[in-house]
Amino acid sequence: MSNDNEMKASTVHENEAGPSHEMAHSDLVQQKYIGCLLGGAVGDALGAPVEFMSAASIRHRFGPTGIQEFVPAFGKLGAITDDTQMTLFTAEGLLGGRFSKQKPTLPELRVYIAKAYQRWMHTQGYKHELQIGICNGWLMDQEELFSGRAPGNTCLSGLQGMRAASDIARNNSKGCGGVMRVAPIGMYFSSLNRHYESQHSQFLHDAFELGCQAAAVTHGHPTGQLSSGFFSAIIMELLSGKGLSEAVNWVLPLLRVRVSCEETLKAVETACRLATNRPNDPAALHLLGEGWVAEEALAIAVYCALSAKDFRSGVELSVNHSGDSDSTGSMTGQLLGAIFGQEAIPATWLEHLELATVISSIADDLTLNDWTTAEISASAIGLQPQGLTTLTETAALRAYAVTFRHWGPFRH
Repeated sequence: MSNDNEMKASTVHENEAGPSHEMAHSDLVQQKYIGCLLGGAVGDALGAPVEFMSAASIRHRFGPTGIQEFVPAFGKLGAITDDTQMTLFTAEGLLGGRFSKQKPTLPELRVYIAKAYQRWMHTQGYKHELQIGICNGWLMDQEELFSGRAPGNTCLSGLQGMRAASDIARNNSKGCGGVMRVAPIGMYFSSLNRHYESQHSQFLHDAFELGCQAAAVTHGHPTGQLSSGFFSAIIMELLSGKGLSEAVNWVLPLLRVRVSCEETLKAVETACRLATNRPNDPAALHLLGEGWVAEEALAIAVYCALSAKDFRSGVELSVNHSGDSDSTGSMTGQLLGAIFGQEAIPATWLEHLELATVISSIADDLTLNDWTTAEISASAIGLQPQGLTTLTETAALRAYAVTFRHWGPFRH
């Protein structure tokens, strides 16, 4: 909730910089947020048809450069997988929590995310008692999400084993099913950081911690959780304006102090070293693994994004290997989309991408654009724009009202 001093500061900023400057910055932020989620989705869709193929088989089928354009998967061109589906439900949990509580705690947000994952499991045809009374909301109205996309066994078993929404996984899995879905957590905290920059250190810590907690809903191994926390935090830093190398260096100290960090730390450091010494080298990928487990998927994504001269080359590198091509493609696409923005994504990929409009809409909502001004009170929904005093407040109220229609009326 903005206080009077914040309102005055906003007005002074508009007078000095002008509305066009403010809107231009907002547009750039929006482009990078949309780029992050759409980038992940196109990487997912590009990698899906070759997920279980060896690098040699990919080259044999698609030529020496490997797959470069969409081919059908799950019976359609541009199909997303469970990676993107679960990413969208992570975002849904965050947004639902934000609208239900003005300042939700991390454990509260984890519960909202866990309930969102139960809704995702419902779309895949699996029932659970925790789904009773909560299978509502905007995403549940998207019929295309009710498509089975080879959901991961660990994700399903973890969710099926829950007895309360606050439960965490009791397995020892570090599969990449936790890390591939947490980018919206970094997006969420980057948005808060944009409004309250003095709290950057706390938001970075929270992005890391909630990334770990969200993965822990289904994955019990510390490496799976820490890799997820690391990825969430570097997404936050990228969207806050840092380059990837700088973002990695900002987040590494958070990783080093965590118990059982060794596997994740080694994977990230190896990826950074290879990106310096052997950039953009398909033969280097096998040194990082195949991406089936969390730290390998993280390492491949970091390596490919650090090596990339542009969005396309980085994503192509990330899927043309022997391993979990859709997950590594998705994570690399999220990093590069956050760096280069939506306009860098090849038009031929966007043209056929499943649920592109829904994905863009959720990314836009995650900017939390001017929410701090709009959150004058819960009754802001009833106010009229002419009753507000600044351009920022008027735009904020309209955005807030539209977004509320998506995420406000949850039964959590």
